[in-house]
Amino acid sequence: MNINDCLERGYLAETKPDKELSDKELNEAKYDLEKAEKAFKEEDYKWCIVKCYYSMFHAAKAILFKLGYVEKRHIAILIVLEELNKKGKIESKFITNFKASMTAREDADYHYSYSKEIAEYELTIAEEFLKEMERLSGQI
Repeated sequence: MNINDCLERGYLAETKPDKELSDKELNEAKYDLEKAEKAFKEEDYKWCIVKCYYSMFHAAKAILFKLGYVEKRHIAILIVLEELNKKGKIESKFITNFKASMTAREDADYHYSYSKEIAEYELTIAEEFLKEMERLSGQI
């Protein structure tokens, strides 16, 4: 699947690039990361994992708004990240980490599978992901 497929299937919509919405999404990503860190300190590992994913989700949405897209399904974000990787804009590890976080969130939310180790890993990748999306945002 590619961006055109996402547009055709309604997973993604084109819009005018919007710096203001992009900035709001980056702020949401920071907020979610702070809440994830707090949850980790409180040993609420499930919530930490969920908030880490949403930090990454909002950070990636910021890029979509900068590019002139609105996601309608979470998978569309992954597709856009893959396209950015193909263009040499981001490293493949960020796609791998986004997928891992997506899976960890689903496991925590729907299968009640979570741990301190997973939460700790999620915090690490979410922080790195946010920094990368902030960097990328400045280049678009």
